[in-house]
Amino acid sequence: MMINPGSTHLAAIKAALFAACLLPAFLLWRGFELDTLGANPIEAITRGTGDWTLRFLLITLAVTPLRKLTGWHWVVRLRRMLGLFAFAYGTAHLLTYLWLDQFFDWYAIARDILKRPFITVGFAALVLMAPLAATSSNAAIRRLGGRRWQALHRAIYPIAVLGCVHFWWLVKKDITEPLIYTAITAALLGIRAWWREQERRKQLAGGYLPQPPRLTGKVIRIFAK
Repeated sequence: MMINPGSTHLAAIKAALFAACLLPAFLLWRGFELDTLGANPIEAITRGTGDWTLRFLLITLAVTPLRKLTGWHWVVRLRRMLGLFAFAYGTAHLLTYLWLDQFFDWYAIARDILKRPFITVGFAALVLMAPLAATSSNAAIRRLGGRRWQALHRAIYPIAVLGCVHFWWLVKKDITEPLIYTAITAALLGIRAWWREQERRKQLAGGYLPQPPRLTGKVIRIFAK
């Protein structure tokens, strides 16, 4: 892959990535049409959209470490698309539960939430994702200002944690898969914390370095000719 692709190559990369992000949804829809999703296709769709929500969240989180470790600064321009796909799959995950699973039976949904708290955790994660998706445009960045926009979009960190908790509580016996996602999340957040600590120490070290004295006025000769 080119380190610094031109505009044409970057457009091609974005188009390929867009198609790749759509592929899981297409395969789920195709499986539903062909009745190849198993005995419980609705559960398969619910689990599939949920899995890809968490995967896209982690891929989005991986963009910054990838940029710093490889010097591929252009990958940041793919992060918005990845984040929006995470929200899209999360919305599909929720709608599948509300519509195909519960048929918008709000009383049954309320009872289900009380009975299974992982639903509440997952819903909270999606609610936190909504303002991130709504402010993903350049116009929103200009309107909010760079610092406030960055502060808002740091919500992706607790969102990823909530996603892992949601998956962990969902699984009843074999926790291997949620454990893998949790380990990846911990690594992606941990490396950020380590970088911030290194930057803090660097700033503190630079801030306390003695400054050379400034010379003012005229220079007085003290040596005899």
